[in-house]
Amino acid sequence: MEWYNVGKIVNTHGIRGEVRVMATTDFPDERFSIGSKLAIFMPKSKTPIYVTVASHRKHKNFNLLTFEGYPNINDVEKLRDGIIKVSEKELTELDEHEYYYHEIIGCRVLTETGEEIGTVSEIMETGANDVWTVTPAEGKPHYIPYIEDVVKEIDIEEKVITIELMDGLLS
Repeated sequence: MEWYNVGKIVNTHGIRGEVRVMATTDFPDERFSIGSKLAIFMPKSKTPIYVTVASHRKHKNFNLLTFEGYPNINDVEKLRDGIIKVSEKELTELDEHEYYYHEIIGCRVLTETGEEIGTVSEIMETGANDVWTVTPAEGKPHYIPYIEDVVKEIDIEEKVITIELMDGLLS
């Protein structure tokens, strides 16, 4: 079964079993909704801890969650640094021209003339649009905005993205 990251537990919050989560999903309200089934993968462990979300609220830049059966800080302290994942069956169908991060990361980026720029290694949210970190085989990474003027074609099956190389984009 494939697992996909949706967040990381970075700390506890208060004494009533809340954990502070840094989300790595575009859909935190959906992923962390009450009743959602999640798997927490701890460092150095291959076996996930399965939990069900009991509550979810936003606080500053974090999502605060509680889990059924984990009523206080002592229960959740051991979950710190855990990576929260969902199984492939939890993924929902996206609209046309929408992609999951795991579909984009790892794609080769080519110019319209076929020149290879590098591979998408990270996606950053900026508010206006996502920015893809494209790492070449050698040299410094490039930052490509995910906008129509730049990204011309995405082929998820072939793991290839075609961009229009605008002036100053790779400097």
